[in-house]
Amino acid sequence: MIGVLLALLAAVGYGVSDFVGGVASRRVAALRVVIVSYPLSVLILAIVAPLVGGHCDLGSMLWGVVSGVASGLAVWWFYAALASGPMAVVSPLTAVLVAGVPVVIGMVLGERSSPLAYVGIGCALIAVMLVSRESPDEVTEEITGGRELRFDRRVALLTVGSGLAFGIAFVSLHETTPESGVWPVLLSRVAATLVVWGVALVAGQFRAPHGEPLRLACYVSVLDVVANVAMQYAFHSGLLSLISVIGSLYPAATVLLAMVLLGERAGPLQKIGMALALGSVALIATA
Repeated sequence: MIGVLLALLAAVGYGVSDFVGGVASRRVAALRVVIVSYPLSVLILAIVAPLVGGHCDLGSMLWGVVSGVASGLAVWWFYAALASGPMAVVSPLTAVLVAGVPVVIGMVLGERSSPLAYVGIGCALIAVMLVSRESPDEVTEEITGGRELRFDRRVALLTVGSGLAFGIAFVSLHETTPESGVWPVLLSRVAATLVVWGVALVAGQFRAPHGEPLRLACYVSVLDVVANVAMQYAFHSGLLSLISVIGSLYPAATVLLAMVLLGERAGPLQKIGMALALGSVALIATA
């Protein structure tokens, strides 16, 4: 049960972080937000890690680095896919892969749970897809100026690559040892920082934001630390397949915040998805 609660905390942290980062990205390029939030996460974790303690073995260190590289690549590919393809397709497909990849890997590794848990996993996968759907009309026209966006081969590869990379990041955190404390998460953020900095330099976006976007980037860094640390401890308390699918419900928190704070309206499918998300958590928690 503790693993489920921690995974829910992580999902809320990821969801709120995405919301805050999304608000900031309406003012400046998303990469400019991430190049600040990631190194700030490193600074926070560098302070927290010695207080938490733990001994980071070589294996956990390497898994932490893999998680960070995967996270950095996933963010890069995801934003690139959104820039060129329809978000109503890119977002839900990425979300399903984020949830599905660890489930498949967990089953391959021999994880077995109750029938109720598998029903919950199925509901959660559907919920993630539905909640992640966004209206392709007004948002697309605002961002592209009416330019038609196609889900072509390049966008498809970027979308699948992003989902797989996010899934690998989850699996990598699961492979760290409980004795390692939060050191693997620190190494993960260091590796992710190096990746996004490199991408930002190549893209000509290596400029820190100012004013409100900078303040929001600071909030994102705190939420990022909370979410990743909670997820790591959740993985140490439960099965990869169950914990990862709960952690992947983060789009529900993003949608709820957009409804409450920005006055955005959820579509019928998103409402069904949020109801399914609640049901899936209940099924997994009681299984």
